[in-house]
Amino acid sequence: MNGVNRRILTLLVALVPVVAFGVLLSVVQVPFVSLGPGPTFNTLGEIDGKQVVDIEGPDATVHPTSGHLNMTTVSQRDGLTLGQAITLWMSGREQLVPRDLVYPPDKSKDEIDEANTADFKNSEDSAEYAALSFLKYPMAVTVQNVTDPGPSAGKLQDGDAIDGVNGKPVANLDEFQALLKETKPGDKLVIDYRRKNAPPGEATITLGDNPDRDYGYLGIAVLDAPWAPFDIEFNLANIGGPSAGLMFSLAVVDKLTTGDLNDGKFIAGTGTISGDGKVGSIGGITHKMLAASEAGAEVFLVPADNCTEARSAPRDGLELVKVETLEGAVDALKTISAGGEPPRC
Repeated sequence: MNGVNRRILTLLVALVPVVAFGVLLSVVQVPFVSLGPGPTFNTLGEIDGKQVVDIEGPDATVHPTSGHLNMTTVSQRDGLTLGQAITLWMSGREQLVPRDLVYPPDKSKDEIDEANTADFKNSEDSAEYAALSFLKYPMAVTVQNVTDPGPSAGKLQDGDAIDGVNGKPVANLDEFQALLKETKPGDKLVIDYRRKNAPPGEATITLGDNPDRDYGYLGIAVLDAPWAPFDIEFNLANIGGPSAGLMFSLAVVDKLTTGDLNDGKFIAGTGTISGDGKVGSIGGITHKMLAASEAGAEVFLVPADNCTEARSAPRDGLELVKVETLEGAVDALKTISAGGEPPRC
C-alpha cells in the first residue's frame, strides 16, 4: 500500500467516529423537554381581529383602555434530538427538564393537552367570577355547564342565572339543591332564568334519572357566582394551563371601570386566580419574566409564593410587584400610578 492510500485510509478511519457522532446528534432523541420564554399577549389588545377580552352587550359599559396588561407563557419543545438539546441548553435561554415531569408516563400527550385546555377554560371562568365579584355584581345560582345530551340541553345555557323553581325563588345553591332533592325522575320542573344579552325566560324540563342519585336529574352543573347581564369572552386559542387568570381578571376590571389601571404603562404578569380573587403560584416564573422583559414590560406582577424564585433571576430593570389577591393587584397598580411604593418581592 502506497503512502497516498494509507493517508486516505487513515482519514476515513478518523472520520468514522465524527460521522457517527453527527448521526447521534441529528437522529437520537433524548428524554428531555425544553422550557423557555414563550409569547406574551396584551389582554387589553386584539388578536386575529378580536379583542383578547371581549365584553359585549347592551348593558355593558366598556371604557377605553391604553398601555399593556400582558399575560405571559412558557414555550415547550418536545421530541428533541441530542443536537437540538445541546444547542438549546448552550443558549442559556432554555431549561431542559426530564420529559416525565412534563408528560407523566401514565398519561398520553393527548390526555395531558386536554387537561391543560380544561385548566385554561376553568381559569377563564374563575377570572370572570373574580372580576365581577371585585366589581360588586350580585351573586346568583349560575349554570356553569349543560350536559348534552341531557334533560336541559337546548333549554338552559352556560351562564344562565336560575331565579326560581316551580314558582319558588332560589337565592343560592343550597336552596336550589334542596328543591331539586324533593323531585323524582320524570317530574317536570319550571325554571325561571335570566340569560345574558336576552330577556328573562322560563324553561319546562322533564327530569331524567341518574344512578348516582335517587332524585331527578337536571343535567346541569351550577354554582353560586357573581352574575352580570352581558357576555365576557376570552379569545385566546392554543394556550393551556391556568396561569393567565390574574391578567384576564385585571383586563375585565380595567375595561369595566373608568381610568387606566396601568396608567398607560407596560405591565406584565402571571398567576392563577380563584373565583374569590386569590392569586396562586405558577410554574416557569423565570421564563415568563424574561419574555416580559424582552417584550418591553416595566412592571411584572408576581404571585407571592413565586417571589423567592423570581428574585433569583436576572431582572434587567423589571420591577417585581408581589400580589396575593385581585384586590391587592388593583391596589398595587393604583399605587404605582400615583408614584407610591407597591408591595415588592
